[in-house]
Amino acid sequence: MEQLFKLKAHGTTVRTEIMAGITTFMTMAYILAVNPGILSAAGMPAAGVFTATALSAMIATVVMALLANLPIALAPGMGLNAFFAFTVVLGMGYSWQLALTAVFVEGIIFILMSLFNIREAIINSIPANIKKAVAVGIGLFIAFIGFQNAGIVVNNDATLVSLGSITKGPALVALIGLVIMGVLLAFKVKGALLIGIIATTIVGIPFGVTTVPQGWNPVSAPAAPLLFQFDFSKLLSLDFFVVLFTFLFVDIFDTIGTLLGVTTQAGLIDKDGKIPKVKQALLADAIGTVAGACLGTSTVTSYVESASGVAEGGRTGLTSLTTGILFGLALFLSPLFLLVPGAATAPALIIVGLFMLSPVKELNLTDFTEAIPAFLTMIMMPLTYSIAEGLVFGILSYIVLKALTGKFKDISVVTWIIGGFFILKHLL
Repeated sequence: MEQLFKLKAHGTTVRTEIMAGITTFMTMAYILAVNPGILSAAGMPAAGVFTATALSAMIATVVMALLANLPIALAPGMGLNAFFAFTVVLGMGYSWQLALTAVFVEGIIFILMSLFNIREAIINSIPANIKKAVAVGIGLFIAFIGFQNAGIVVNNDATLVSLGSITKGPALVALIGLVIMGVLLAFKVKGALLIGIIATTIVGIPFGVTTVPQGWNPVSAPAAPLLFQFDFSKLLSLDFFVVLFTFLFVDIFDTIGTLLGVTTQAGLIDKDGKIPKVKQALLADAIGTVAGACLGTSTVTSYVESASGVAEGGRTGLTSLTTGILFGLALFLSPLFLLVPGAATAPALIIVGLFMLSPVKELNLTDFTEAIPAFLTMIMMPLTYSIAEGLVFGILSYIVLKALTGKFKDISVVTWIIGGFFILKHLL
């Protein structure tokens, strides 16, 4: 372990790293319940998605451990799975097989971009305020989906949305779950979200929200993953490119933001402000995305919940190796995770939305050529039910405001190119 992970050089021990890995798993294991729920809305078999989720998380996290030696775990990304199900499949009307194809192609492109250091170059060219606003906007979008899945917020033909019936059924169970998770987080209980999901699932039984099948057994052999379910028929279409580009764009900022945040917290950033072995870390993310698409899940990305393991003292890849092994063990508990109703995962979605709001503190709100694009990015994601449209409004408004106020030097060449693609998408 010392030779592989250089524990002494990082001031850590095997015990500390393993405990940190368990903590990271506990804080992000909710994805095993949430991801099948979200992707099943797109028509994908929940059991197969569960297997794909656990396997892709295990593969990507182990690759991160062995290639980059960083305490960062990966799994199918929140926000990206929502874009996959609610925007690409339900909104744009494409099949989930086509969406998986876009994820697969994205992963291949990511591998090439990582090998040739293109991802770092793109990151450096995008406005800092937009990067932070993307995370915040996705957080608002995820929280909105949570409220909707629980029936707390419902459709209203007069006002678009309104409050649902919160004194019974799934909405009441979800609100109870929200209180449970809030109290656990306030007391800094490790694995608050996972414990909260389990507790809410149990609470849902007497309410008839959680249904336990007769003869139910929590342990079983994993279902077959959705292997190679690709559709290349629309590979050269403009809409496919827009979907691909959005997956690409969102995942870039999700991954880079997480890498920067977690490695800074762990004290791993070097004196020049660079992440150690960032190329290998980005490659692990790309490999995870390709593996996930082949297995049948949406884009795999680095998880900000890795910060919980770092807070427990995790400093090396042994932390992420431990997390990866635990995802592998979870494969044999699929009935347990698939028992969880939407009302139990909805509070987790709402809380994750809160977690993703932290970059709002760093936004530049004094310069209106920066503040307005950031605000439009954030607010348009939940209001249009589309991460892609939030990006369109944010980047195009940034270009227009900067150009009209004579601040051309603030607009990079890549930003101009991205804006051009977004204009083309809406014209066509």
